[in-house]
Amino acid sequence: MSSEHASITSFRGEHTRRGGTGEVVILPDSAHTAALAAAALGCDVGAIANSLLFDAGGEPVLILTSGAHRVDTAAVARRIGVGRLKRADPDFVRRHTGQVIGGVSPIDHPAPVRTWIDPWLKQHEVIWAAAGHPAAVFSTTYDELVAMTDAVEVQVDAGPDPEDRA
Repeated sequence: MSSEHASITSFRGEHTRRGGTGEVVILPDSAHTAALAAAALGCDVGAIANSLLFDAGGEPVLILTSGAHRVDTAAVARRIGVGRLKRADPDFVRRHTGQVIGGVSPIDHPAPVRTWIDPWLKQHEVIWAAAGHPAAVFSTTYDELVAMTDAVEVQVDAGPDPEDRA
């Protein structure tokens, strides 16, 4: 294990500390997109939990979204009560997560990051997310991911807010 990238080793420790039960898998190639990860794992792209970091006026915001969805930043900003969400640049991502774009995990950041989760992920018995490196992923469940991250559900697309449908 000494040849394992330090970010994966760090992730493993935090995953265990938070009670994670899933398997960490090192893929033969980087899987920096949901489509690449799904192809490598032989699963539906919707079962990939993308960890997308956004900049909300200097504050990091992490959105865990199904690989089948695109985040509507204006709708999500309104739903979570921030003025604006913009895609974080590589330096911002590294500073707030300690990881690189394409390998950002939902956990193991230098400081807590407010986290929201796409309820669409509930449809999948097994969810896969990055494990701190573009070639590393881990399996989990929706409930376990919420427990490990303290994530709050948010609809990520531009459709009507769930409360408006009642």
